[in-house]
Amino acid sequence: MRTFLKYLVVTIFFCLSISMVYGQNIVTDVSKSGTTAGTFLEIPVGSSAVGMGSAFVSIANDATALYWNPAGITSMVQNNFMAVHTNWIADTRFDFAGLIIPIGDIGTLGFSVTMLSMGDMLVRTVNQPEGTGEYFSAGDLAAGVTYARKFSDRFSVGFTGKFIQETIWHEQATAFALDIGTTFRTDLFGGMVIGAALTNFGTPMQMSGRDTREFISVDPANSGSNFQIPSDLETNSWSLPLLFQFGVSTNVVHQGDYRLTVAMDALHPNDDYESMNIGTEFAYQEYFFVRTGYESLFLPDAEGGFSFGVGVNTKNITNNLSLLFAYAYRNMGRLDNTHTFSLGVQF
Repeated sequence: MRTFLKYLVVTIFFCLSISMVYGQNIVTDVSKSGTTAGTFLEIPVGSSAVGMGSAFVSIANDATALYWNPAGITSMVQNNFMAVHTNWIADTRFDFAGLIIPIGDIGTLGFSVTMLSMGDMLVRTVNQPEGTGEYFSAGDLAAGVTYARKFSDRFSVGFTGKFIQETIWHEQATAFALDIGTTFRTDLFGGMVIGAALTNFGTPMQMSGRDTREFISVDPANSGSNFQIPSDLETNSWSLPLLFQFGVSTNVVHQGDYRLTVAMDALHPNDDYESMNIGTEFAYQEYFFVRTGYESLFLPDAEGGFSFGVGVNTKNITNNLSLLFAYAYRNMGRLDNTHTFSLGVQF
């Protein structure tokens, strides 16, 4: 039964990836950039992943697996909490918090929150371009619950249900989405790991709220008409940024105190062209880490791409406690370069 389920899931992912890739290429040859809502869901999470050029779907070995590949949380035997902060572009802040709780033979649970926030901005109108004296804010939120289970010592499957919300002043849009991921460990090339994930499969988002309310006249030409009839403007709905990722990783060097891991991911989004991410991680005694990577290979008009990161894992400060700190730099081309900081605790 387990063998059947394993091959069933692998087959589903394979068929889905083929249909998505060829389906987009047949229907259109445009990138569809700017045609989805909830684009904050595409911001990469975690210093380890960012440092490796976001080639992380097959690695997913810390609490950020809740974002990259929910099946990855089955590799953790202790409770794991991680907080991530990124100084994102245009003076915005991107934050993530994730908690993983193994529950024995039943599987592994995970909980995550992702937020994009910014400072208050001055309300400006055509008649008052210098400001009305009011301020407004905007922000995005995603909260998820994850369940994953090992079907063997090599094969794992995970699912995440997410609530998503975007707000700007008195307007908001909500959606629900599902992530599904799988990992498979092989004996090839020093223990190559294969990972795949389909993320943000869910309902569309549509802005609504009191800011769309207007007062109109049914017949402006009639001087006796009522000019204060309330009405609501209907906004368009937009799909979520659906993404299929397929990745492989392996240890090209693993001798004594040293390890060198290479990883490669192929990406197929519904709002851009296909691309690839590549990354490496050098580890010394699984204590000190140096990471490099390059993302968005073969993507037309990509901004930047190079990334670099370092990390330290204290490993057993006490009997069962360890701390992880990591930093990553990401080049964003003509946009602001970003800096990501992660702090993790295993207990």
